[in-house]
Amino acid sequence: MDHDKYQQHDVEKAVHSVPSTDDGAVPGQTFEYGNSLYAKLQRLAGKFHVEQRGIERVPEDERDDNSLLNVGTMWLSANMVISSFAIGLLAQKLFFLGFTDAILTCLFFNLIGILPVCFFSTFGPRFGLRQMVLSRFWFGWHGVKLIAVFNGLACLGWSSVNCIVGAQLIHAVNNDVPGYAGILIIAFCTLGVCFFGYKIVHAYEFWSWIPTFIVFLVILGTFAKSGAWVDIPMGHGTSELGSVLSFGSVVYGFATGWTSYAADYTVYQPHNQSRWKVFLAVWLGLIIPLLFTEFLGIAVMTATTINGGDNRYMDGYKASGTGGLLAAVLFPPLGGFGKFCLVVLALSIIANNCPNIYSVALTMQVLGHWTQRVPRFIWTALGTCVYIAIAIPGYSHFEAVLENFMNFIGYWLAIYEGIAFSDHFFYKRSMDAYNIAHYDQPSKLPPSIAAIFAFCCGIAGMITGMSQVWYVGPIALHAGEAPFGGDVGFELGFAFAFTSYSVARYFELRHFGR
Repeated sequence: MDHDKYQQHDVEKAVHSVPSTDDGAVPGQTFEYGNSLYAKLQRLAGKFHVEQRGIERVPEDERDDNSLLNVGTMWLSANMVISSFAIGLLAQKLFFLGFTDAILTCLFFNLIGILPVCFFSTFGPRFGLRQMVLSRFWFGWHGVKLIAVFNGLACLGWSSVNCIVGAQLIHAVNNDVPGYAGILIIAFCTLGVCFFGYKIVHAYEFWSWIPTFIVFLVILGTFAKSGAWVDIPMGHGTSELGSVLSFGSVVYGFATGWTSYAADYTVYQPHNQSRWKVFLAVWLGLIIPLLFTEFLGIAVMTATTINGGDNRYMDGYKASGTGGLLAAVLFPPLGGFGKFCLVVLALSIIANNCPNIYSVALTMQVLGHWTQRVPRFIWTALGTCVYIAIAIPGYSHFEAVLENFMNFIGYWLAIYEGIAFSDHFFYKRSMDAYNIAHYDQPSKLPPSIAAIFAFCCGIAGMITGMSQVWYVGPIALHAGEAPFGGDVGFELGFAFAFTSYSVARYFELRHFGR
């Protein structure tokens, strides 16, 4: 196609409208056409090899990332981090579970939580579209904007929580370093990776799991040698049921938290890449680090119960949270090397935050044409500023922030998954049913009525099943011992959304035909 067909820029108004081919794919060279501010920024970005593409579909001839190792290590590094370890601590600290029941709960809910991430990752190679853009085929042009708002909050919230964990580690190494300084260090290092885009993010994640894994092995060996592990007995009755369900909700929220940007990291895979190989690569990249780090966290936290809680592990945890607990494990036997290990773990947060900050930019571009006119790398920088502003005041309330936020993520993503699965398996039934050229044509996408209705029904289910300090739903109250019951918000949110969408979509299709 000639240059004139691609060049659709209104230079005087500096408005960007990216031209595309017949199948909706946008060639990379077109981002620099014209004299608008957008085009000038893209040309500048190109000089420094910054990724210029945002949510536009990737042409098949530009999908040059055929490495399945890139697919797997993306999630291996993102989850082989201190944030995953911190999830394991909550089993005993907040839910008073024993060792064995905590391990089994962690295993079961992780296996469930990662399946949607694996499944939606296979859509990237097939269609060359980002996850939020793919969601238009289930939620419609307008409905997906609601989803994008939730996803943007998720990206920024995850980043804030992760920064808090990393800052606690830095504070444990040097008490003179305030929490805000640790947050700034981690945030700007993450920005340095994400600003350059897809290839640099994958390159960083390809290697960053290795030093972190070695440090976790050091923690495992040191803790095992200390003999501080306590086999806390399993509980029983309705109180145990409620604790298992509530901890499971947190585990599920962490594991499934990547669902809403799963396809973002496979869009440059070739169209003919095996779906099963992609699924398996993502599955291994998720399940190995999640189980390893969370199991280790569960084990280490048992030491805080020694002598009725009067021990160095509990003292460290009270003083500096996760970082203080690990300092109690590493510092006495290892000294300066133990401090070095904590610094490595603090920097592991960069790998955990990269998917969040890369994807928040893509999410913002889905909100409207005007947000798409802002280049991806600009949104990345703005998102960094926002989550820094969230993390600094949240530093002193980490436990409450973590539990409440994990549950929030689990709730909304369960509703998202219920609607997407219903549409894909009941109505589309195969990849061939997606007319991918319609991804940027509002009049040919679903009208969003069924999706928004189902989302509201999912929220109703979530409310009846959620168990938080500030509210316990009527069904949750019967899923455990009063006053907190057991959290079944994500199960009911999924069920309500799946069922209501399955019915409503039938009538929507009959009336609108799309």
